Amino acid sequence: MAKDTVRDAVSSKPVVIFDLFHTLTSLESTWSGIWSSTLSAGSRDPFSESQPGGPLTSTMLGINREAWNEQLLEKSRQRLAGQWKDPFVFIEKMAHAIDPSIPDDLIKAAVVNRINRFASAMREIPVENVNVLKELKARGKKVALISNADVTEVAAWDESPVAYLFDSTVFSCKVGYVKPEREIYEACLSQLDVSAGDCVYVGDGGSDELKGARSLDMTTVMITGDVEQIWPEKLETRKKDADFVIKKLTELL
Repeated sequence: MAKDTVRDAVSSKPVVIFDLFHTLTSLESTWSGIWSSTLSAGSRDPFSESQPGGPLTSTMLGINREAWNEQLLEKSRQRLAGQWKDPFVFIEKMAHAIDPSIPDDLIKAAVVNRINRFASAMREIPVENVNVLKELKARGKKVALISNADVTEVAAWDESPVAYLFDSTVFSCKVGYVKPEREIYEACLSQLDVSAGDCVYVGDGGSDELKGARSLDMTTVMITGDVEQIWPEKLETRKKDADFVIKKLTELL
């Protein structure tokens, strides 16, 4: 039977599984609050070469952001599944699919910048999110992580202040499967030795992750904080696969 509130659902399940990017951490949120200040000034794309967190890869490469996101999210499963391991090689493949004239030195600089940005996101998990994980552990819950990520995106994972808290950590580039593929969730369940029905899955809904989790009988929770700011047009579509909708992780407690 469905629980009345997200807190009821979390209380009734022994396992809470989290997405990483735009759930526990956000590249944008580590960049000195510039996202929110530029949005208030009317900009939908605040990233530039002068920002303290560094520019977006698409900005550095001088290519259209939407075309780059298409390469990242729809046309590079090999990257996420760990089949492409050399970051220069896969950034070059994706960049040249858009513009074959981009020079190697620019691609190399973009790779270094990308690694540094993701390292910052790993190290700078918001304190309130760290505290949510600690509280769940204090309540006797198992906590787990399932993330679509290439080798550059998780290179600094061991430096994260939350890495030690997880009972299971599943990165797509390590297991060879990508959300929403059934096998990536099953890898986590196997590590925890639990059934899908024992789990609450929390994520922003990207990559159809909520649909994948729900298809295995997990209770699904969508977190909307980043989505509202970055992709408001995707909110309603992603909510369709959520049993519960929250704005921030503290609402789980």
